[in-house]
Amino acid sequence: ERSHALATALLERYGVVTREAVLAEGPSGGFAGVYPVLKAMEESGRARRGYFVAGLGAAQFSLPGAIDRLRADRDESDERRVLVLAAADPANAYGAALPWPRREDGDRQALARVAGAYVILVDGEAVLYLERAGKGLLTLPAADDVELRDAALGALMGLIGPGRPFSEMRIERVDREPVAKSALAEPLQALGFRPSYRGYLLRPTESALRTRT
Repeated sequence: ERSHALATALLERYGVVTREAVLAEGPSGGFAGVYPVLKAMEESGRARRGYFVAGLGAAQFSLPGAIDRLRADRDESDERRVLVLAAADPANAYGAALPWPRREDGDRQALARVAGAYVILVDGEAVLYLERAGKGLLTLPAADDVELRDAALGALMGLIGPGRPFSEMRIERVDREPVAKSALAEPLQALGFRPSYRGYLLRPTESALRTRT
């Protein structure tokens, strides 16, 4: 019963359950502990097994409705979709079902699914990682595309203000370097961030003003 409850929760949480997603949850017995239940659910018609996500192995299980939604979402759209997710949110596949993007020259960035950190996705690609407390920004390979980078930076506004994660945001570092010396210095100032004693500061009144204009 416990294994069945876990398998059902994983299917509802992830839509497509892979070995990597299960291991990220850290259940007792690992993937081998839940695999027989997923297989039984497939045989009874309650779940489907297939190669739904390229590169993640053949042992993938999904609810029928999730596959229908994936098929319906395959058509490309001209409108960019920007998502700001908590790094530990199950909706964030990076660091669980998918590895964190890394630069070819090997970066020193420590990306983790920790509470208080956020990842900004543009059209499904991880572009920026906001460290806990919002003091550091890490750019991922997709940020080399200026359009993706600017779309992700603009999404920072949604994190600032009453009832939101940050009452104000003070970014001190970008890719471990002082923000004022980084490639994001000018784009951040264009969004309304202002140089302060420590890093670049944006208060909610400034954010609201930039959003309205």
